[in-house]
Amino acid sequence: MRERELTDAQWAALEPHLPPRRPATGRPAKDHRTVVEGILWRLRTGAPWRDAPERYGPWQTLYSRFRRWQRAGVWDRALAAVQAEADARGELDWTLHFLDGTTVRAHPHAAGAKRGAATRRSAAPAAAGGPSSTSAPSAAASRSASS
Repeated sequence: MRERELTDAQWAALEPHLPPRRPATGRPAKDHRTVVEGILWRLRTGAPWRDAPERYGPWQTLYSRFRRWQRAGVWDRALAAVQAEADARGELDWTLHFLDGTTVRAHPHAAGAKRGAATRRSAAPAAAGGPSSTSAPSAAASRSASS
């Protein structure tokens, strides 16, 4: 028996939230579990769709079903439903949060902004003639002491 991406319990929780398997016309659709596991394999590995193992079926099937369900909002609804069910059972800890790079706003310099365009320092402090660093007064004091 081959390894699965989803346990039987995970699949039982997800399956009711997926569209029905029966096609309107044409060839019968590939088994949802096999396709979902192929999609999860691809997302976990980061490999190109074309490199999906044959055990999941044609890569075109994986990609087209992923995109079709994405556009139809199937993934969002399934996640919300599975979360709501787990929350009702008291299995979620809403006090724990995670952030990743997609939710954290970067500083303008990290985003490739032109140098000096986004955050230009004012010329007023330099025109005032004060020291430009914290070590300047001690350097000036040592120069006057040695004179």
